[in-house]
Amino acid sequence: MDFVANEEKKVEIETSTGTYLRHAIQTHFVNVGESYIDLMEKYVKPIYQEGDIVSASEKVIALCQGRIVTEEECKPGFWAKFLCRFVHQTSAGPGMGLPVKMQFAINECGTLKVIWAAICAGFGKLVGKKGVFYDMLGDEVYGLDGFFGRDIPEYEHMGVRIPANPDGVCDEIYEKCGIKMMIVDASDLAIDMLGKCSALKKDWTDEKLLELIRDNPAGQDRQLTPFILIRKKAD
Repeated sequence: MDFVANEEKKVEIETSTGTYLRHAIQTHFVNVGESYIDLMEKYVKPIYQEGDIVSASEKVIALCQGRIVTEEECKPGFWAKFLCRFVHQTSAGPGMGLPVKMQFAINECGTLKVIWAAICAGFGKLVGKKGVFYDMLGDEVYGLDGFFGRDIPEYEHMGVRIPANPDGVCDEIYEKCGIKMMIVDASDLAIDMLGKCSALKKDWTDEKLLELIRDNPAGQDRQLTPFILIRKKAD
């Protein structure tokens, strides 16, 4: 098969475990409630070979699980509108700088905890420590995507949470489809491991797996490539 990379990304990558080829698998736009097993069967299984590894975007799994929140559920109150003014925005998007996202954090963690996290984050900046706000509030707040339609208009009025039980999802896919998979939260700024199938855990650490996609080959715009097929290059 011919391996294809997204624009400004590379097919081949050198890692500490060897040289690998990555193929960006394009799908239709996945809607809420679709089956990730069906997606595997349709798009991944026809080209998957023994020894391959698949990296899946956390958003596509979360959408399949119905892990979304709406604007109606996160109508910003006073504290959300106030606190979001102090959020540092990055090239990846406004993040908690959006009042609706800050309200999600308040709904999830409570007003007092969010205020305290914001205060601690302010002191953290003074001493050069980043990420204090998210460290204190946890993965659900850190991992919330959506409510921002610059690159993907469908996400403008919808928040996408992190997947539930990502290890379990990967194990289910391996049992039903024979595909070894990991689920990652990736952007051009950072890549985090959310889960991987048990069949990978013996031979692969998180660090070695993340090396394979350290340049975020799936991209973070509207590429519609939520799955990356990874195959070791033949000697």
